[in-house]
Amino acid sequence: MLRDNGLHYRSAEEIRSFQEARLHEAIDYAYTNSAFYRELFDSCKIRPADIRTIEDLRRLPVTTKQDLQLRNKDFLCVDSSQIVDYVTTSGTLGEPVVFALTENDLDRLGYNELSSFTMAGCSRNDIMQLMTTIDRRFMAGLAYWLGARALGMGVIRVGNGIPELQWNTINSIHPTVCMCVPSFLMKLIAFAEENGIDYRSCSLRKAICIGEALRQPDGNLTTLGSRIHEKWPELELYSTYASTEMQASFTECSCHCGNHVPADLIIVEFLDDEGNPVAEGESGEVTITTLGVEGMPLVRFRTGDICIHYDSPCACGRNSTRLSSVIGRKGQMIKFKGTTLYPPALFDILDNIPEVKSYVVEVYTNSLGTDQVQIKLASDNHSESFVKQIKDIFRSKVRVAPDVVFEAPEIIAKMQMPPMSRKVVKFFDLRH
Repeated sequence: MLRDNGLHYRSAEEIRSFQEARLHEAIDYAYTNSAFYRELFDSCKIRPADIRTIEDLRRLPVTTKQDLQLRNKDFLCVDSSQIVDYVTTSGTLGEPVVFALTENDLDRLGYNELSSFTMAGCSRNDIMQLMTTIDRRFMAGLAYWLGARALGMGVIRVGNGIPELQWNTINSIHPTVCMCVPSFLMKLIAFAEENGIDYRSCSLRKAICIGEALRQPDGNLTTLGSRIHEKWPELELYSTYASTEMQASFTECSCHCGNHVPADLIIVEFLDDEGNPVAEGESGEVTITTLGVEGMPLVRFRTGDICIHYDSPCACGRNSTRLSSVIGRKGQMIKFKGTTLYPPALFDILDNIPEVKSYVVEVYTNSLGTDQVQIKLASDNHSESFVKQIKDIFRSKVRVAPDVVFEAPEIIAKMQMPPMSRKVVKFFDLRH
Protein backbone atom coordinates (compact mmCIF):
# COMPACT_ATOMS: atom_id res chain seq x y z
CA MET A 1 0.00 0.00 0.00
CA LEU A 2 1.52 3.28 -1.14
CA ARG A 3 1.30 6.06 1.45
CA ASP A 4 2.23 9.71 1.35
CA ASN A 5 2.26 11.66 4.60
CA GLY A 6 3.09 14.81 2.62
CA LEU A 7 -0.03 14.45 0.47
CA HIS A 8 -1.77 17.14 2.56
CA TYR A 9 0.54 19.75 1.03
CA ARG A 10 0.02 18.75 -2.59
CA SER A 11 -2.53 20.40 -4.86
CA ALA A 12 -6.16 19.30 -4.85
CA GLU A 13 -5.60 17.75 -8.29
CA GLU A 14 -2.61 15.75 -7.06
CA ILE A 15 -4.53 14.56 -4.00
CA ARG A 16 -7.40 13.43 -6.20
CA SER A 17 -5.06 11.64 -8.62
CA PHE A 18 -3.40 9.79 -5.74
CA GLN A 19 -6.75 8.77 -4.26
CA GLU A 20 -8.19 7.52 -7.54
CA ALA A 21 -5.12 5.36 -8.17
CA ARG A 22 -5.59 3.82 -4.72
CA LEU A 23 -9.35 3.55 -5.32
CA HIS A 24 -8.74 1.19 -8.27
CA GLU A 25 -6.79 -1.10 -5.95
CA ALA A 26 -9.36 -0.92 -3.14
CA ILE A 27 -12.32 -1.75 -5.39
CA ASP A 28 -10.53 -4.65 -7.07
CA TYR A 29 -9.48 -6.01 -3.68
CA ALA A 30 -12.96 -5.76 -2.13
CA TYR A 31 -14.64 -7.44 -5.10
CA THR A 32 -12.12 -10.28 -5.20
CA ASN A 33 -12.00 -11.02 -1.47
CA SER A 34 -15.25 -9.84 0.19
CA ALA A 35 -18.35 -12.01 -0.22
CA PHE A 36 -20.53 -9.02 0.68
CA TYR A 37 -19.07 -6.66 -1.92
CA ARG A 38 -18.85 -9.27 -4.65
CA GLU A 39 -22.56 -9.96 -4.22
CA LEU A 40 -23.34 -6.23 -4.06
CA PHE A 41 -21.41 -5.44 -7.24
CA ASP A 42 -22.91 -8.39 -9.12
CA SER A 43 -26.46 -7.48 -8.07
CA CYS A 44 -25.91 -3.96 -9.47
CA LYS A 45 -24.26 -5.36 -12.61
CA ILE A 46 -21.16 -3.33 -11.86
CA ARG A 47 -17.62 -4.57 -12.45
CA PRO A 48 -14.59 -3.22 -10.58
CA ALA A 49 -13.35 -1.68 -13.82
CA ASP A 50 -16.47 0.54 -13.85
CA ILE A 51 -15.30 2.40 -10.73
CA ARG A 52 -12.33 4.55 -11.75
CA THR A 53 -13.13 8.01 -10.36
CA ILE A 54 -14.48 9.28 -7.06
CA GLU A 55 -17.71 10.26 -8.87
CA ASP A 56 -18.05 6.66 -10.11
CA LEU A 57 -18.54 5.57 -6.51
CA ARG A 58 -22.06 7.01 -6.67
CA ARG A 59 -23.03 4.13 -8.96
CA LEU A 60 -22.75 1.84 -5.94
CA PRO A 61 -25.24 1.54 -3.06
CA VAL A 62 -24.01 2.65 0.34
CA THR A 63 -23.00 0.23 3.07
CA THR A 64 -24.77 0.64 6.43
CA LYS A 65 -24.21 -0.29 10.05
CA GLN A 66 -27.03 -2.81 9.68
CA ASP A 67 -25.11 -4.51 6.86
CA LEU A 68 -22.12 -4.85 9.18
CA GLN A 69 -24.27 -6.26 11.97
CA LEU A 70 -26.21 -8.76 9.87
CA ARG A 71 -23.41 -9.93 7.58
CA ASN A 72 -20.30 -9.25 9.60
CA LYS A 73 -18.25 -12.25 8.45
CA ASP A 74 -19.03 -11.60 4.79
CA PHE A 75 -16.91 -8.44 4.98
CA LEU A 76 -13.81 -10.41 5.96
CA CYS A 77 -11.24 -10.54 3.14
CA VAL A 78 -8.55 -12.78 4.64
CA ASP A 79 -8.22 -16.23 6.14
CA SER A 80 -8.59 -16.32 9.93
CA SER A 81 -4.91 -17.33 10.21
CA GLN A 82 -3.94 -13.83 9.02
CA ILE A 83 -5.93 -12.02 11.73
CA VAL A 84 -3.76 -10.73 14.58
CA ASP A 85 -6.20 -8.50 16.46
CA TYR A 86 -9.96 -8.32 17.03
CA VAL A 87 -11.73 -5.11 18.06
CA THR A 88 -15.35 -4.04 18.35
CA THR A 89 -17.26 -0.82 17.82
CA SER A 90 -18.70 0.94 20.85
CA GLY A 91 -22.26 -0.06 19.94
CA THR A 92 -23.60 3.48 20.35
CA LEU A 93 -26.43 2.88 17.86
CA GLY A 94 -26.86 -0.89 18.25
CA GLU A 95 -24.97 -4.10 18.94
CA PRO A 96 -21.17 -3.79 18.75
CA VAL A 97 -19.63 -4.95 15.46
CA VAL A 98 -16.46 -7.05 15.32
CA PHE A 99 -13.56 -5.89 13.15
CA ALA A 100 -10.61 -8.15 12.39
CA LEU A 101 -7.19 -6.65 11.66
CA THR A 102 -4.16 -8.15 9.98
CA GLU A 103 -0.53 -7.27 10.66
CA ASN A 104 -0.67 -4.81 7.76
CA ASP A 105 -3.83 -3.23 9.20
CA LEU A 106 -2.07 -2.65 12.54
CA ASP A 107 0.83 -1.09 10.65
CA ARG A 108 -1.64 1.17 8.81
CA LEU A 109 -3.30 2.07 12.11
CA GLY A 110 0.02 3.07 13.65
CA TYR A 111 0.94 5.08 10.56
CA ASN A 112 -2.37 6.97 10.73
CA GLU A 113 -1.82 7.95 14.35
CA LEU A 114 1.78 8.88 13.66
CA SER A 115 0.41 11.24 10.99
CA SER A 116 -2.24 12.53 13.40
CA PHE A 117 0.27 13.24 16.17
CA THR A 118 2.52 14.98 13.66
CA MET A 119 -0.49 17.05 12.57
CA ALA A 120 -0.85 18.17 16.20
CA GLY A 121 2.81 19.18 16.34
CA CYS A 122 4.10 16.21 18.32
CA SER A 123 7.62 14.81 17.81
CA ARG A 124 9.84 12.03 19.09
CA ASN A 125 10.97 14.43 21.83
CA ASP A 126 7.50 14.33 23.42
CA ILE A 127 6.25 11.97 26.11
CA MET A 128 2.58 11.01 25.85
CA GLN A 129 0.39 10.12 28.83
CA LEU A 130 -2.34 7.83 27.54
CA MET A 131 -5.49 8.55 29.56
CA THR A 132 -7.71 6.15 27.58
CA THR A 133 -8.08 2.41 27.91
CA ILE A 134 -5.99 0.17 25.69
CA ASP A 135 -8.00 -2.97 26.52
CA ARG A 136 -11.73 -3.90 26.28
CA ARG A 137 -11.45 -4.49 22.51
CA PHE A 138 -10.91 -0.74 22.05
CA MET A 139 -9.23 0.10 18.73
CA ALA A 140 -8.44 3.72 19.60
CA GLY A 141 -6.27 3.04 22.65
CA LEU A 142 -4.23 0.50 20.70
CA ALA A 143 -3.94 2.92 17.75
CA TYR A 144 -2.60 5.70 19.99
CA TRP A 145 0.06 3.41 21.44
CA LEU A 146 1.07 2.18 17.99
CA GLY A 147 1.22 5.72 16.60
CA ALA A 148 3.27 7.08 19.48
CA ARG A 149 5.65 4.13 19.15
CA ALA A 150 5.97 4.71 15.40
CA LEU A 151 6.75 8.39 15.97
CA GLY A 152 9.27 7.54 18.67
CA MET A 153 7.48 9.25 21.56
CA GLY A 154 7.68 7.85 25.04
CA VAL A 155 4.29 6.51 26.19
CA ILE A 156 2.88 6.18 29.70
CA ARG A 157 -0.13 3.83 29.64
CA VAL A 158 -2.02 5.09 32.69
CA GLY A 159 -5.49 4.37 31.28
CA ASN A 160 -8.70 6.24 32.05
CA GLY A 161 -9.87 7.71 35.34
CA ILE A 162 -8.04 7.91 38.71
CA PRO A 163 -6.99 11.60 38.85
CA GLU A 164 -4.61 10.92 41.75
CA LEU A 165 -2.63 8.39 39.67
CA GLN A 166 -2.67 10.72 36.67
CA TRP A 167 -1.17 13.58 38.67
CA ASN A 168 1.34 11.30 40.37
CA THR A 169 2.49 10.22 36.90
CA ILE A 170 2.58 13.77 35.52
CA ASN A 171 4.65 15.01 38.45
CA SER A 172 7.10 12.10 38.39
CA ILE A 173 7.61 11.40 34.64
CA HIS A 174 6.77 14.85 33.22
CA PRO A 175 4.80 14.01 30.03
CA THR A 176 4.35 16.85 27.54
CA VAL A 177 1.17 15.66 25.81
CA CYS A 178 -1.86 13.65 26.88
CA MET A 179 -4.52 11.68 25.02
CA CYS A 180 -7.88 11.96 26.77
CA VAL A 181 -11.60 12.66 26.79
CA PRO A 182 -11.87 16.45 27.30
CA SER A 183 -14.36 16.32 30.18
CA PHE A 184 -11.76 14.32 32.12
CA LEU A 185 -9.48 17.35 31.99
CA MET A 186 -12.04 19.17 34.15
CA LYS A 187 -11.75 16.35 36.70
CA LEU A 188 -7.98 16.65 36.64
CA ILE A 189 -8.29 20.39 37.22
CA ALA A 190 -10.76 19.90 40.08
CA PHE A 191 -8.48 17.34 41.77
CA ALA A 192 -5.49 19.64 41.37
CA GLU A 193 -7.35 22.60 42.89
CA GLU A 194 -8.56 20.50 45.82
CA ASN A 195 -5.07 19.15 46.52
CA GLY A 196 -2.93 22.23 45.96
CA ILE A 197 -1.36 21.06 42.69
CA ASP A 198 -0.09 23.88 40.47
CA TYR A 199 -1.44 22.30 37.30
CA ARG A 200 -0.83 25.36 35.11
CA SER A 201 2.93 25.00 35.69
CA CYS A 202 3.08 21.24 35.04
CA SER A 203 4.84 19.63 32.08
CA LEU A 204 1.71 19.05 29.95
CA ARG A 205 1.48 21.40 26.97
CA LYS A 206 -0.90 19.63 24.58
CA ALA A 207 -4.09 17.59 24.99
CA ILE A 208 -5.28 15.56 22.02
CA CYS A 209 -8.94 14.91 22.72
CA ILE A 210 -11.45 12.25 21.69
CA GLY A 211 -15.10 11.43 22.20
CA GLU A 212 -16.51 14.90 22.97
CA ALA A 213 -16.67 18.06 20.91
CA LEU A 214 -14.20 20.81 21.76
CA ARG A 215 -15.37 23.09 18.98
CA GLN A 216 -18.67 24.03 17.45
CA PRO A 217 -19.15 23.61 13.68
CA ASP A 218 -18.23 27.28 13.23
CA GLY A 219 -14.85 26.64 14.85
CA ASN A 220 -15.52 28.41 18.16
CA LEU A 221 -14.92 26.47 21.35
CA THR A 222 -17.86 24.65 22.88
CA THR A 223 -18.77 25.45 26.45
CA LEU A 224 -16.67 22.51 27.62
CA GLY A 225 -13.73 23.65 25.50
CA SER A 226 -14.07 27.21 26.80
CA ARG A 227 -14.15 26.08 30.43
CA ILE A 228 -10.99 24.02 30.00
CA HIS A 229 -9.23 26.87 28.19
CA GLU A 230 -10.22 29.43 30.81
CA LYS A 231 -8.91 27.22 33.61
CA TRP A 232 -5.81 25.96 31.81
CA PRO A 233 -4.81 28.38 29.00
CA GLU A 234 -1.29 26.93 28.80
CA LEU A 235 -2.73 23.60 27.58
CA GLU A 236 -3.33 23.59 23.80
CA LEU A 237 -6.42 21.55 22.90
CA TYR A 238 -6.60 19.47 19.72
CA SER A 239 -9.78 17.86 18.39
CA THR A 240 -9.93 14.53 16.59
CA TYR A 241 -12.61 12.63 14.71
CA ALA A 242 -12.44 8.85 14.36
CA SER A 243 -14.38 5.60 14.33
CA THR A 244 -13.56 1.91 14.42
CA GLU A 245 -15.22 1.35 11.04
CA MET A 246 -12.97 3.90 9.34
CA GLN A 247 -9.80 2.49 10.97
CA ALA A 248 -8.51 6.06 10.78
CA SER A 249 -8.65 9.35 12.65
CA PHE A 250 -8.80 12.96 11.44
CA THR A 251 -6.93 15.54 13.51
CA GLU A 252 -6.69 19.33 13.81
CA CYS A 253 -3.55 21.20 12.91
CA SER A 254 -2.34 24.16 14.98
CA CYS A 255 -4.74 26.47 13.10
CA HIS A 256 -7.71 24.69 14.74
CA CYS A 257 -10.06 25.16 11.79
CA GLY A 258 -11.21 21.61 11.15
CA ASN A 259 -9.95 18.03 11.23
CA HIS A 260 -7.78 17.17 8.22
CA VAL A 261 -8.77 14.05 6.25
CA PRO A 262 -5.87 11.55 5.95
CA ALA A 263 -6.24 11.54 2.19
CA ASP A 264 -3.81 8.69 1.58
CA LEU A 265 -5.86 6.34 3.77
CA ILE A 266 -9.49 7.21 3.08
CA ILE A 267 -11.89 8.77 0.58
CA VAL A 268 -14.74 10.76 2.10
CA GLU A 269 -18.09 11.74 0.57
CA PHE A 270 -20.64 14.01 2.23
CA LEU A 271 -24.22 13.02 1.42
CA ASP A 272 -27.70 14.38 2.04
CA ASP A 273 -30.68 12.22 3.02
CA GLU A 274 -31.23 11.22 -0.62
CA GLY A 275 -27.62 10.17 -1.07
CA ASN A 276 -26.59 13.21 -3.12
CA PRO A 277 -23.32 15.06 -2.42
CA VAL A 278 -23.64 18.31 -0.49
CA ALA A 279 -21.71 21.48 -1.27
CA GLU A 280 -18.79 22.77 0.75
CA GLY A 281 -20.06 24.45 3.92
CA GLU A 282 -23.30 22.42 4.01
CA SER A 283 -23.99 19.63 6.49
CA GLY A 284 -23.85 16.08 5.16
CA GLU A 285 -23.41 12.51 6.33
CA VAL A 286 -19.78 11.38 6.42
CA THR A 287 -19.50 8.41 4.01
CA ILE A 288 -16.15 6.69 3.69
CA THR A 289 -14.23 4.29 1.46
CA THR A 290 -11.12 2.90 3.13
CA LEU A 291 -7.82 2.69 1.27
CA GLY A 292 -5.27 0.02 2.09
CA VAL A 293 -7.33 -1.95 4.64
CA GLU A 294 -6.64 -5.66 4.32
CA GLY A 295 -8.89 -7.44 6.82
CA MET A 296 -12.26 -5.69 6.52
CA PRO A 297 -12.26 -2.83 3.99
CA LEU A 298 -15.39 -0.74 3.50
CA VAL A 299 -16.79 0.88 0.36
CA ARG A 300 -19.19 3.84 0.69
CA PHE A 301 -19.91 3.22 4.35
CA ARG A 302 -22.39 5.71 5.85
CA THR A 303 -21.06 6.53 9.30
CA GLY A 304 -24.23 8.25 10.52
CA ASP A 305 -22.17 11.30 11.54
CA ILE A 306 -23.33 14.69 10.25
CA CYS A 307 -20.51 17.18 9.58
CA ILE A 308 -19.67 20.21 7.48
CA HIS A 309 -16.67 19.94 5.17
CA TYR A 310 -14.25 22.53 3.82
CA ASP A 311 -12.18 22.07 0.65
CA SER A 312 -10.47 25.47 0.67
CA PRO A 313 -6.75 25.52 1.60
CA CYS A 314 -5.98 25.65 5.31
CA ALA A 315 -3.89 28.50 6.74
CA CYS A 316 -1.31 25.87 7.71
CA GLY A 317 -0.53 25.28 4.02
CA ARG A 318 -2.30 21.93 3.73
CA ASN A 319 -4.86 21.36 0.95
CA SER A 320 -6.59 18.28 2.32
CA THR A 321 -10.33 18.43 3.03
CA ARG A 322 -11.25 19.36 6.59
CA LEU A 323 -14.25 18.34 8.70
CA SER A 324 -16.10 20.33 11.32
CA SER A 325 -16.94 18.75 14.65
CA VAL A 326 -19.83 16.31 14.50
CA ILE A 327 -23.14 18.18 14.48
CA GLY A 328 -24.94 15.00 15.46
CA ARG A 329 -25.52 11.40 14.57
CA LYS A 330 -28.26 10.67 12.11
CA GLY A 331 -29.64 7.87 14.27
CA GLN A 332 -29.75 10.20 17.29
CA MET A 333 -31.75 12.99 15.67
CA ILE A 334 -34.60 14.16 17.90
CA LYS A 335 -37.85 15.71 16.68
CA PHE A 336 -39.11 17.46 19.81
CA LYS A 337 -42.20 19.66 19.56
CA GLY A 338 -41.49 20.39 15.92
CA THR A 339 -37.81 21.20 16.47
CA THR A 340 -34.94 19.07 15.19
CA LEU A 341 -32.24 18.54 17.81
CA TYR A 342 -29.01 16.62 18.16
CA PRO A 343 -27.51 15.62 21.55
CA PRO A 344 -24.30 17.77 21.23
CA ALA A 345 -26.41 20.94 21.21
CA LEU A 346 -28.09 19.85 24.45
CA PHE A 347 -24.75 18.93 26.03
CA ASP A 348 -23.35 22.37 25.25
CA ILE A 349 -26.28 24.07 27.01
CA LEU A 350 -25.92 21.91 30.13
CA ASP A 351 -22.14 22.37 30.23
CA ASN A 352 -22.75 26.11 30.40
CA ILE A 353 -24.91 25.96 33.56
CA PRO A 354 -22.44 26.15 36.50
CA GLU A 355 -24.79 24.57 39.05
CA VAL A 356 -25.18 21.41 36.93
CA LYS A 357 -22.50 19.02 38.19
CA SER A 358 -23.24 16.10 35.85
CA TYR A 359 -26.08 14.89 33.65
CA VAL A 360 -27.49 12.46 31.12
CA VAL A 361 -30.00 13.15 28.35
CA GLU A 362 -32.78 10.65 27.66
CA VAL A 363 -35.19 10.61 24.74
CA TYR A 364 -38.24 8.32 24.70
CA THR A 365 -41.54 7.92 22.91
CA ASN A 366 -44.41 9.56 24.83
CA SER A 367 -48.08 8.55 24.91
CA LEU A 368 -48.72 10.56 21.74
CA GLY A 369 -46.08 8.60 19.85
CA THR A 370 -43.68 11.55 19.56
CA ASP A 371 -40.20 12.22 20.96
CA GLN A 372 -39.92 13.43 24.54
CA VAL A 373 -36.67 14.69 26.08
CA GLN A 374 -35.75 14.31 29.74
CA ILE A 375 -32.64 15.63 31.47
CA LYS A 376 -31.42 13.80 34.57
CA LEU A 377 -28.90 15.90 36.44
CA ALA A 378 -26.98 16.23 39.67
CA SER A 379 -26.96 19.60 41.42
CA ASP A 380 -27.00 21.04 44.93
CA ASN A 381 -29.85 23.30 43.85
CA HIS A 382 -33.21 21.46 43.53
CA SER A 383 -35.44 24.52 43.66
CA GLU A 384 -38.36 25.17 41.32
CA SER A 385 -36.75 28.45 40.33
CA PHE A 386 -33.64 26.56 39.19
CA VAL A 387 -35.75 24.20 37.09
CA LYS A 388 -37.42 27.23 35.54
CA GLN A 389 -34.03 28.80 34.88
CA ILE A 390 -32.84 25.63 33.10
CA LYS A 391 -35.96 25.48 30.94
CA ASP A 392 -35.73 29.17 30.07
CA ILE A 393 -32.12 28.68 28.95
CA PHE A 394 -33.17 25.78 26.72
CA ARG A 395 -36.01 27.80 25.22
CA SER A 396 -33.65 30.69 24.46
CA LYS A 397 -31.09 28.39 22.81
CA VAL A 398 -33.13 25.70 21.01
CA ARG A 399 -36.74 26.98 21.38
CA VAL A 400 -37.99 23.99 23.40
CA ALA A 401 -37.61 22.92 27.04
CA PRO A 402 -37.06 19.30 28.21
CA ASP A 403 -38.30 17.72 31.41
CA VAL A 404 -35.84 18.02 34.31
CA VAL A 405 -35.29 15.33 36.96
CA PHE A 406 -32.76 15.54 39.81
CA GLU A 407 -30.66 12.51 40.72
CA ALA A 408 -27.82 11.86 43.16
CA PRO A 409 -24.31 12.35 41.69
CA GLU A 410 -23.44 8.69 42.21
CA ILE A 411 -26.49 7.60 40.19
CA ILE A 412 -25.54 9.89 37.30
CA ALA A 413 -21.96 8.59 37.51
CA LYS A 414 -23.17 4.99 37.18
CA MET A 415 -25.40 5.90 34.25
CA GLN A 416 -22.52 7.64 32.48
CA MET A 417 -20.21 4.63 32.83
CA PRO A 418 -22.17 1.40 32.29
CA PRO A 419 -20.18 -1.75 33.26
CA MET A 420 -19.26 -2.68 29.67
CA SER A 421 -18.68 0.84 28.40
CA ARG A 422 -15.26 2.10 27.26
CA LYS A 423 -16.23 5.78 27.40
CA VAL A 424 -18.61 8.19 29.11
CA VAL A 425 -22.22 7.88 27.91
CA LYS A 426 -24.37 11.03 28.17
CA PHE A 427 -27.19 10.17 25.76
CA PHE A 428 -29.71 7.36 26.09
CA ASP A 429 -32.13 6.67 23.25
CA LEU A 430 -35.12 4.85 24.78
CA ARG A 431 -37.47 5.30 21.81
CA HIS A 432 -39.44 2.36 20.43
